[in-house]
Amino acid sequence: MRRIIHSIRAALRFRGYKPKPLSILSARRWAQQFDKNDRVLAEKLLDGVIYITESETREILVKQNDDLMSRLKVAGLPAKKLIYVSVHDAASSSSVMLNMLRDSANLERRGCKIIDGRDTLGLVKAMNTIGEGALVYVDDFVGSGTQFCTERDFIAKNFVGTFSEFIISPSICEEAFDELSKRDVQVFAGHKHVKSERPLYAECTVFNEKQRQRLTAICNGIDKFGLGFNGLATMVILYRNAPNTVPVMLRGSSNQKPYFGIFPRTTDLPIPAQARS
Repeated sequence: MRRIIHSIRAALRFRGYKPKPLSILSARRWAQQFDKNDRVLAEKLLDGVIYITESETREILVKQNDDLMSRLKVAGLPAKKLIYVSVHDAASSSSVMLNMLRDSANLERRGCKIIDGRDTLGLVKAMNTIGEGALVYVDDFVGSGTQFCTERDFIAKNFVGTFSEFIISPSICEEAFDELSKRDVQVFAGHKHVKSERPLYAECTVFNEKQRQRLTAICNGIDKFGLGFNGLATMVILYRNAPNTVPVMLRGSSNQKPYFGIFPRTTDLPIPAQARS
């Protein structure tokens, strides 16, 4: 009965996860694929997930943007001096987040510029026209900061004029703050994901050392990158996708075999037969 109640609670709490919607049955089957003695640990790990829904994502982006715009206005930078930039490719989460913020905060009507970071010509033209202002990057989640900083550094080669840099994101890991600080990119995040929130880190007290080692061994048995990219073992899940830094016990195996996850990334899911043909 306890496991049924846990499955019901999980299905309700994580509803709206887009890559693969969760049901009571799939939540129960997820726990059952682990050895009997490991199921309680798996369920406790799931309880540690920080889930950000679509509506919460929108609210965070709008609030952080309002705070940023208020600060910049005081500093003498009105909306027409702001350039909002997406990073990564056009289909990435960054573009989706920027579009969500654009529509929810009426950025274009307020006079802000919206630029794809890969549109080098468009970015240079906008910066040259404005001359002095602020670049505002928008993304859904920043883990180690490696991917974001790589893209940002690529964009920075083309900077003209005098511009301060900011990033708006629902959640950013504590590891990324140093990398962002080195580049003078100021953070406006709804949540700072610290190590003490991650059950598979020693800094977190959810599990004792023996339990943590057992869960780590299960993750590494599923995939050689069992704790996610750079071993970050993050616990933030966004409605649109799971970061690649999430433990594979929660994501599942590639193609979801032999282990399937509660929060598979879109790249973890098997390709439908009709798409392969």
